[in-house]
Amino acid sequence: MSKRQELGQAKRWVVKIGSALLTDDGKGLDYAAISHWVSQIAALKKRGIELVLVSSGAVAAGMTRLGWTQRPTEIHLLQAAAAVGQMGLIQNYESEFSQFGLHTAQVLLDHDDLSSRERYLNGRSTLRALMDLNVIPIVNENDTVVTDEIRFGDNDTLGALVANLIDADVLVIMTDQDGMYTADPRTHADAELISEMAAADARLDAMAGDGGSLGRGGMITKVRAARVAARSGADTIIVGGRQDSVLTRLADGESLGTYLWADQEPQAARKRWIAGHLQSRGTLVLDDGAVAVLQKQGKSLLPVGVKQVIGDFKRGEMVVCKNLQGREVGRGLVNYHASDARQIIGHPSSQIAERLGYQGDAELIHRDNLVIV
Repeated sequence: MSKRQELGQAKRWVVKIGSALLTDDGKGLDYAAISHWVSQIAALKKRGIELVLVSSGAVAAGMTRLGWTQRPTEIHLLQAAAAVGQMGLIQNYESEFSQFGLHTAQVLLDHDDLSSRERYLNGRSTLRALMDLNVIPIVNENDTVVTDEIRFGDNDTLGALVANLIDADVLVIMTDQDGMYTADPRTHADAELISEMAAADARLDAMAGDGGSLGRGGMITKVRAARVAARSGADTIIVGGRQDSVLTRLADGESLGTYLWADQEPQAARKRWIAGHLQSRGTLVLDDGAVAVLQKQGKSLLPVGVKQVIGDFKRGEMVVCKNLQGREVGRGLVNYHASDARQIIGHPSSQIAERLGYQGDAELIHRDNLVIV
């Protein structure tokens, strides 16, 4: 059985619909298209599939309602557009799903919700409870109050983090392109549709393009999202949402779009949560020996292997670990404030009490709180 055919056995899906699709490239909410997608989701539900819908479109829908032709740059205007657009978006979903006897639930998230371990677990429990109740959770970024500091950056990333959150089997990213191409088909006539590749394949980065004017996510964000989803073992399909019966055809194993499979063992839930921290509070620069120990032996990060501390972070916050060439090699929750970390780096753990005046943890980052990338 091929990976495509195995999709029919997947019991938990996350489906993400982009702004360009939902608003018919900025012309307003595409009610006919939404109705078509809802009917397909209802059909998947009848097959016993649990599903979370990640829906963009609030800002774009609000722009249309307010008569704006260009996306504003001021955060307060974007928030206002989101508030206006979210009303119409959710009203339409609720109306369409009710025709199939299905209830919906609006779930608005920002990065703070997933950075807090307690709120992360609460969100996980809520989404699972909604699915158990046969309710369709409709997730969007909380654009009405979000700021750049806590922004996911795009709903592709949000969809991948939701896939991690609920241990989904597959993430379907519906876009205005038929899938991912070897080059941008709008400017390269010889571009070919990629049928299947491993999500981790480095060649995908060179083939990815930028986003359009309405959305924030281009193909590069979809590739990155596929890699995030792969942390929990979820495969990703990038597919044209305007194709007839696209979701049910995918469930039937039809070869549509681009299939990016997870080619890694699923990470433990706690490590997925750590890896999902998109905003780091600082950086630790490691020597070659420390990098080798982390990558090959899976051990904790000790102060002796750190060359430099960058930033001002607190104990328990997420920091990025980089090698001497500046490439990220991992990220984790640090055991010391930045000021204390600067005093102990380059020294063995046996000297921590002498240098700080108290005996702290032997590890700068414990392996249980460390994710290697």
